[in-house]
Amino acid sequence: MTERVPVLRIGQVLLVSIQTDLDDQAVMLLQDDLAAAVVDAGAHGVVIDITAVEIVDSFVGRMLATIASISRLLDAQTVVVGMRPAVAITLVELGLSLGGVRTALTLDKGLRVLEQARATTGFEGARPDAAAGQ
Repeated sequence: MTERVPVLRIGQVLLVSIQTDLDDQAVMLLQDDLAAAVVDAGAHGVVIDITAVEIVDSFVGRMLATIASISRLLDAQTVVVGMRPAVAITLVELGLSLGGVRTALTLDKGLRVLEQARATTGFEGARPDAAAGQ
């Protein structure tokens, strides 16, 4: 049985800390769980910490980009933090650019990226439910 990756809420930010190399089913579950959590929490940001991940294959790489796209559609920005050099090299060798995914070296820097994005784009005013007066 595949274990689910916990999605933790810190204010308006969701934190996903991936502690093991993920199989395809675990990544699919994470995608579903994270999308639901973004909506439930009204999150404006998602941080995916891959510090413990040693291997990323093309499927996992594409899924990180897909998760970021889904979060963006749900009005939350995604930052991937803690990428190891070997993982970055592998992604480049696989031809994956992780388009639309912001990266930061550490969790602290990732949180600052989200704060700056929120300050410059005004996430709260852009929410559809805020525009509808709900």
